[in-house]
Amino acid sequence: MGAQGKAAGASGGDTSLQRVKVYRLSADGKWDDQGTGHVTVDYLERSEDLGLFVYDEDDHDPLLMHRISTDEIYRRQDETIISWRDPELSTELALSFQEATGCSYIWDHICGVRRNLHFNTLSNIEIGPRPATEGLPAFGAPQANGDAYHVVNSELRDLPLVELSSLPMILKTVVEGAECGVAEQMRVTELILQDQYFFPKLIDLFRMSEDLENFDTLHTIFKLVKGIILLNNSQIFDKIFGDEFFMDIIGTLEYDPEVPQVQQHRAFLTKHVVFKEAIPIKDTIVLSKIHQTYRIGYLKDVILPRVLDEAVVANLNAIINANNAVVVSLLKDDTAFIQELFVQMRSSAISTDSKRNLVLFLQEFCNLSKSLQLVQQLRLFRDFVNEGIFDIITDTLKSDDKKLVLTGTDMLILFLNQDPNFLRTYVIQQEGNVLLGLLVKGMITDFGDDMHCQFLEIIRSLLDSYNLSGSQRDTIIEIFFEKHLDQLIEVITSSCPPKVGGKSDDSGGNVGARVVTKPEILSNICELLCFCVVHHPYRIKCSFLLNNVIEKVLYLTRRRERYLVVAAVRFLRAIISRNDEHLCRHIIKNNLLKPVVDAFIRNGNRYNLLHSAVLELFEYIRKEHQNPKALVIYIVDSFWEEMTMFGHLASIQAFKLKYEQLIENAEARNSINVDDSRKRIDDRALEKEEEDYFNEESDEEDSTSARASCSQNQHAQPVLPNGTGGSLSSISSGSIGLVDYDDDDDDDYNPPPKIMQKISAGENKTENSSKLKRRSISSANDNDEEPERTKKSRAEKNLDSTTAVAAACSNHGCSDSPSRNGPVPSVSNGLPEVANSRSPNEQDSQSEKAVNSTDANVSEPYSVR
Repeated sequence: MGAQGKAAGASGGDTSLQRVKVYRLSADGKWDDQGTGHVTVDYLERSEDLGLFVYDEDDHDPLLMHRISTDEIYRRQDETIISWRDPELSTELALSFQEATGCSYIWDHICGVRRNLHFNTLSNIEIGPRPATEGLPAFGAPQANGDAYHVVNSELRDLPLVELSSLPMILKTVVEGAECGVAEQMRVTELILQDQYFFPKLIDLFRMSEDLENFDTLHTIFKLVKGIILLNNSQIFDKIFGDEFFMDIIGTLEYDPEVPQVQQHRAFLTKHVVFKEAIPIKDTIVLSKIHQTYRIGYLKDVILPRVLDEAVVANLNAIINANNAVVVSLLKDDTAFIQELFVQMRSSAISTDSKRNLVLFLQEFCNLSKSLQLVQQLRLFRDFVNEGIFDIITDTLKSDDKKLVLTGTDMLILFLNQDPNFLRTYVIQQEGNVLLGLLVKGMITDFGDDMHCQFLEIIRSLLDSYNLSGSQRDTIIEIFFEKHLDQLIEVITSSCPPKVGGKSDDSGGNVGARVVTKPEILSNICELLCFCVVHHPYRIKCSFLLNNVIEKVLYLTRRRERYLVVAAVRFLRAIISRNDEHLCRHIIKNNLLKPVVDAFIRNGNRYNLLHSAVLELFEYIRKEHQNPKALVIYIVDSFWEEMTMFGHLASIQAFKLKYEQLIENAEARNSINVDDSRKRIDDRALEKEEEDYFNEESDEEDSTSARASCSQNQHAQPVLPNGTGGSLSSISSGSIGLVDYDDDDDDDYNPPPKIMQKISAGENKTENSSKLKRRSISSANDNDEEPERTKKSRAEKNLDSTTAVAAACSNHGCSDSPSRNGPVPSVSNGLPEVANSRSPNEQDSQSEKAVNSTDANVSEPYSVR
C-alpha cells in the first residue's frame, strides 16, 4: 500500500523539497551513503502505525522504512538533517534533505505523530498514502500558524483533564510542544489558554501533593510549569505573574529534582521582601505593574537563570521594559505626585531615613525613565531640573552616607548622558560653584567601591571642550583652573616622597609626614590632567608654567607603584605632543626629563609598561615632534652617558643617529652662512666702491676730501700699546667703504715682518690696480652686466691692495693723504725704502683713459682702498 502510493507520488510534481540522502553509521564510525530518494510519512503495511519511507529516485525501490516511535530518539541538526537511533536495527540513521523547508515539514510530521501516540487518537486521523509534499506550500511562501500541525493532528481539540493520572501525558505534550517548532508551541499554548480551569486545577493538585509530601508528583509539576514557561507566551506570563497564582507558581518551582534540597523562595518573598512607598501611589495600574516587574525579575534572575533560553529571556525583558514605561508615564503625568515628591525632599522636617528613601526612589525613577522614548526622557529631565533636582543632589553629595553619595553620582551621570548642558548651566549659575567643588573633593576622597572613578567621569564630561558652547566653555574652565587645579596638584605633591640625596626616599620612614592617598586616586588625577592638556592647550600653558605643575606631577616618578610612574610619563608625553615652543623651552630649562630618565634607568632591562612608555616618548620626539632639534640635543647631551646601558636597543640607536644628523646639519648650515655673509660683504663693498667713483666730481675735491678725512682720522685715533696711532677697524669704518672683517682678533692684529716687507713693494701695484679697476668699471657700464666670476676676482684684488695699504697706515700713522706730487712715504722700521716708479703725469693720463675721456679735468685722486 505504502510502496505503491509513494512510487506514484514521487513521480509527479515538484519533488525537490522532500529529496534526501540516506546515511547509516558503520561499525568503524563512518557514515555510509545508502542512496538518494524521496521521503514521505505513511502507514506501515498491515498496521495502524505511521512510519518514514524513502524511495529511490531512479527505480523507486524502498531505501528506508522506519516506524515512528514515541521514544525521544530523534534529533534535528542544523536545518537539513534529521538523525535517530533505530532500536530495531540497532544502528544510527540520518536523512540529509536537499531543502530546509522539506526538512521542517517532515520534522513537524514526526513531532505530531509522536504526540498523538500519547492520546491514542490515531484511529480518527485520516492520513492516506500521499507524498510528503502534498499540502506543502510553495517554496519560500510563509505558512499559516499551526497549518503543519493541523495536517497531522487536526482532531486534537482539548488537553486531558488535569489529574494525577494524566500529568505524565500533559507533561509530554507541553515539553514536546516547547521543543518543536513555533507552530507546535502556539497550538499547545492555545490548548492551555482555552481551558479556563487548567491553572486552578494544577494549583489544587500541587497543594494536595505538597500536603502529602508526594515528591514524585511535585517533581512532575515542576517540569510541567517549567515547560509552560518555556512556551514563551505573554498571555501565559500574565496569568503566572498575576496576584492569583504567583505565590503557588513560585512554590511549584521550589521542587527542582536536580537540587537535593527544597528551595525557600516563598519564605524569602513573604518575610524579607518589603514593598516601600516613599510617596503613596494611588494608581492601581501602577502598583500592579510594579509588582509584576519585580516578580518577573526574581524568576529570571534567581529561580531559573540557567534554564531559560535566549528567546524567553528577551521576551521577559521586553515585558519589564514595557511595565517600566507604563509606570513612569503614569507617574510623570501625575502633577500632584511630582510636586509632593520634591516638596518632601526639600523639607527639613522629615527624618533622615525618610529623606534617604526619597532619594533612592528618585534615583530609581530616573533609571526607569530610560524605558521612555528620547523625547519623553528629555521632557521628564527638564521638568526635574525645573523642580530643583540639582539642589537635592548637591545636598546628597554632602552626606556622610556613602550609599547616598553613590546615588547622587548615579543621577548626575544619567543627566550627563541625557543632556550635559543641564548640569553645566547649573554649575555656572550656582552661587559659589558648590557642586563643582564637591565633585573635585569626591574625586580625591576614598569612598570605596571605586567611586572616585565616577567623579572623574563627571568632571571630564563637564570640561569636555568638544560639547561646550562658547560662554559655558570659558566659564567652567576658568572656575576649574582657578579654584580647583591647585587642590589636585597639592594631593600629588603631598602624597609623593621627597627626594633625598638624588634618590627618592620611599623607605617608609616619612610616611607620617605625608598624606596617604589611594594610588588609584593619584592615577585618576593624572588622567584628568592629561585630558586638560588635550582639550585646553592654551589654558594649561599659562597655568602649568606659572605654578610648576609639570615638575610637581613628575613627583609621581618617585612612587613605588609602577603604573603611577607610567602615568607621569604619559602626562609628559601629552605635554610634548602639544608641540608648543614655550612648553618645550620650559622642559629643557628646568631639566624636567631627568625624573623620567632616572626612572627609566632604575627600571633597568625589565621589559614592562614603563620601559615601553619611555621608549615611545623618545620615538615620538624623534619622529613626530615638529621641532625635535632642541629636545634631541638636550636629551643626548644631558643623559647619554647614563643611557649607554640601553645602547643595544634599536630605538635608542636611532635616537643617537638623529642627534648626529642634527649636529652635522647645524655645522653645515653655519659654514654656509659664514661664506654667504663674506660674499655679501664683498659684493656690497664692490658696489659701494663703484658708486663712490661715479659720485666723485673732481680730482681737487676728492684730494681735499681725502686729506681732511685722513687728518681727522689721525687726530681721532687713540694711541695703541704697540705705539701705532691707528687701527685697521678705524680705517675700515671710513667713508670710503672698505671691507668689514668678521674676526674680532683683527682689531689688535700686528702684521709680522715678512708681510711688512711686501707692503712697500705692493704700493706700486696698488696704483696700477686702481687704474685697471677704473677701466673695468667703465667696461661694466658699457656692457650693462658683468659675470659673477669677474666681479668676484676684482673684489679679491681690491681686498689685497686695501689690506696692504691699511696695514701700512696702521703702523705709521698717515699725516696726510698720498699726493700725486710726491712719492708714497717710506717705511721707517729699517726696511728698504721703495719709491713710486710713476710720475704724476702718467697717473693723470691713466685716469683720463679710465673714464673714456668724458672730462679732461676730472680724474680720481689716489686714495687708500
